[in-house]
Amino acid sequence: MAGRGQAVEGIVSTGMIGLSLGTQYALLSLGFTLIFGILSVINFSHGGFYIIGGYVAYSVAHLAGLPFPLAVLVATLVCAVLGYAVEYFLVERYVNDHLATMMITLGVYLIVTTAATAIFGPEPPEFRFPVTGSLRSGGIYLPYANLIVFVVCAAVIAGVYLLIYRTRFGVALRAMADDRAVAIAQGLHPARMFPMAFALATGLAGLTGALVTPILALEPHGGDAVLAKSFMIVILGGLGSIGGATIAAFIVGMVEAYSSVYLGGSKGALALFVLVLFILVVKPTGLMGREARRA
Repeated sequence: MAGRGQAVEGIVSTGMIGLSLGTQYALLSLGFTLIFGILSVINFSHGGFYIIGGYVAYSVAHLAGLPFPLAVLVATLVCAVLGYAVEYFLVERYVNDHLATMMITLGVYLIVTTAATAIFGPEPPEFRFPVTGSLRSGGIYLPYANLIVFVVCAAVIAGVYLLIYRTRFGVALRAMADDRAVAIAQGLHPARMFPMAFALATGLAGLTGALVTPILALEPHGGDAVLAKSFMIVILGGLGSIGGATIAAFIVGMVEAYSSVYLGGSKGALALFVLVLFILVVKPTGLMGREARRA
């Protein structure tokens, strides 16, 4: 009985970690899929804004000595402003050229990683989450840091859904994503909407970086894995689908948590990719993707 109880507690604890990972991945993938769905741009600089968020939070909290919540807020705002500038000055004029926007955003990412290495060095700085300890109930174990990140990310995700589905700004964004020509005919202006959508997405990436890098690690090339994971989640959920990306993020988070604990690192990663491949074979458009329109 004791062994069975410990097994159940282990399953519950791992599931809670998986939910925390799911909210982190959902926050990242929402920004990625927003940009693709509205601008039809694959944003290779997404991982770069995640890194910027981490380094800005580190600079504000550890170098300037300000409270960590303020550091997270500043990191979010900085990434949003930078994202607005990148779209307005670089992406906007080539927004209909997919290859050009891919090269521009990739170039932005390379600039970010190079600048981070030059300023902060290649080694991870001493950046720790300000809250330590763990929540223990019986044999169930969950670090407070993961719990806080879960609550914050879940609240922000709920806020993003309210923004997208319950405000005029969100209606305008969805109209641009559904049919840009019709939205323009209705009086919407892409030159105004696109930078704001980009700022929203990069702000979410920066927020995630500020919250997560103190738990994991902050280093110049940490955005590589973030970009790969975001891309996989968006494809799994269905390109341009906000709901699909959210569901896929929680699936990936849960599978990653359980497979890492019960199968090990390399086998866990293999199990995740096998699952994603299986789902895409069964449903090539992703979980909530739409069939391409035919002329």
